[in-house]
Amino acid sequence: MLTTSLDAARTVSVREVAEPVVVRPTDAVVRVTATCICGSDLHSYRGAGAPLPMLMGHEFLGVVTAVGAAVTTVAPGDLVVPHFAVVCGTCASCRRGVPGSCVRLSFYGQPDADGLPTVGGQSELVRVPLADGTLLRVGDRPADVTDADLLALSDVMGTGHHAAVAAGVGHGSTVVVVGDGAVGLSAVLAARRLGAERVVALSRYPDRAALARELGATDVVAERGRDGVAAVRELLGRDGADAVCECVGSQDAVDTAVAVTRPGGAVGFVGAPQAVLPFRRLFMRNVRAGGGVAPVRAYLPELLDAVLTGGLRPGRVFDRELPLADVAEGYRAMDAREAVKVLLRP
Repeated sequence: MLTTSLDAARTVSVREVAEPVVVRPTDAVVRVTATCICGSDLHSYRGAGAPLPMLMGHEFLGVVTAVGAAVTTVAPGDLVVPHFAVVCGTCASCRRGVPGSCVRLSFYGQPDADGLPTVGGQSELVRVPLADGTLLRVGDRPADVTDADLLALSDVMGTGHHAAVAAGVGHGSTVVVVGDGAVGLSAVLAARRLGAERVVALSRYPDRAALARELGATDVVAERGRDGVAAVRELLGRDGADAVCECVGSQDAVDTAVAVTRPGGAVGFVGAPQAVLPFRRLFMRNVRAGGGVAPVRAYLPELLDAVLTGGLRPGRVFDRELPLADVAEGYRAMDAREAVKVLLRP
């Protein structure tokens, strides 16, 4: 079968590997029907120091083809959405709703908690260890729910939702979203779903700004840095926003997020961290900081129900579709900001 390998910085290939099989009683094997490239994949793609070669991908949608004897929540033939990492679902962290701290956490494409190899999600088939904790059965879906809508739940929609939840978004909130990638756009959608009255998206790319408005942004600010902070304050008043979703992780994004938060407000940080928090500024303005690795598996039941019955359509963040064989072009396009998020078909 085919799987995606990052062989060197900005060098992606599709290689033939053996088809995965059930090894442990808690395993499932999933035939991938749709997968995608994540913005976080680009850090490794750009040479962030990860050991190479690396088997890529952690977001996918698929149909179960086989399960181990101990698996009880999914069966062959079930359409399933996975959590973006393998989790047990039973340890104290999972029970508390923070599966990112699972004691048996592992990542697709790396050895599992038992030291056995796995392939990444950008593959034709994936062995999913700890299937009961990691996979969620979709069940019946309306005809207007697309694979893209379901695929988005495996990471980006849940991560954008986490940013909004961590920032305390509620009915009547004013919100600023820092970041116009798929997570930032998902945060716009999440903020409006949670009742935000006004959502300001920071974006200097016309196509992304247009999509942000389509997803619910009431305003778009193209400026960056101090000019961006001034533009937000001009829109919302000198104090700034009640809640800010930081979806980039860079120092500029973190500084901007804190600067546009009103005294007593909150920032939800979900961008892959490459920055230092300005603790003194947070302290002096009584700004709360939350967020972290998104507990997507804990949000999955709620968000899946919203997709199936509530009209939530997060698949709109995908703006390009390619066959898995052309995955290198998908990485190139996202790296060049020619695409927001690329969906891949095995």
